[in-house]
Amino acid sequence: MRMEASAPAKIILFGEHAVVYGQPAIAAPVSSLRAFATVEPNPAGLIGLHIDAPDLNQRLPVDIRAESVDNALALTAQLVLNSLNVPPPDVTISICSQIPIASGLGSGSAVSTALARALCLVLDRRMEDAALNRLIYEVEKIHHGTPSGIDNTVIVYERPVYFVRDKTLDTLTLGAPLTLLIGDTGIGASTKIAVGDVRKRYDLDREATENIIHAIGNITEKAREAIERGDVLVVGAMMNENHELLRQLTVSSPELDHLVGAAQQSGALGAKMSGGGRGGNMIALVTPETADQVENALRKAGVVRVFTTTIA
Repeated sequence: MRMEASAPAKIILFGEHAVVYGQPAIAAPVSSLRAFATVEPNPAGLIGLHIDAPDLNQRLPVDIRAESVDNALALTAQLVLNSLNVPPPDVTISICSQIPIASGLGSGSAVSTALARALCLVLDRRMEDAALNRLIYEVEKIHHGTPSGIDNTVIVYERPVYFVRDKTLDTLTLGAPLTLLIGDTGIGASTKIAVGDVRKRYDLDREATENIIHAIGNITEKAREAIERGDVLVVGAMMNENHELLRQLTVSSPELDHLVGAAQQSGALGAKMSGGGRGGNMIALVTPETADQVENALRKAGVVRVFTTTIA
């Protein structure tokens, strides 16, 4: 018996940070980058459910009776087993991921989603996406403190979405494919800290911060309309404006600004940071004709790695 489940990475196209304050966001899966959870029988003498995540330097048994769980993998397994009202199977689930950690690509949600789906497979039980999404959101609180819900939503449903926290989840129909370069700064950053810093700024200067947040919301609305009618030029322009507003929120970084500028100056239709910021990734909207030159410019600017994805 060997079973495998997986889940994709994600990128936020528009609206990060503002989504925490009720503004819309647009995000999409990166299906070419995935986290995997592989189920195998325990070796002789080993009883219960064990999780092996060498990339995270973790190997742990799962205790579904524990009252307080501060490990995301253990909490995921506990929530799944309690939700299904079943005992732990005698298996080891190995976790591996192609998704860089702490880079704004949803690594935490992807790993938890893959693990939850692997457990359902070995238990021969089905969990609807809506129920799984609620469960992964609870796990996200370990990673982000006050998560927006967008990471888990895009990753669980694996489709582009327009998202308003606690209100709206609409699948987007694209009028034209979007080809994106994802540029990794190689700098790990905590979304939880960045979100907390925006909250401090909000509490200290509410009016100015709200103005930025509402401006990001307006850009996201315009971007949605442009995405659905296939107007990639407007999408690119909105990306540039969104990045400038995120800079004003102080969640960008010199490295992100440098890569965004390199992409903009080398022919990208638009570019911005993506995710929590302070490191992690930026994205650049390109055409098939400009993709290579923009990628070369990013490499010259010091990008650690570049991923290409097309959202259709």
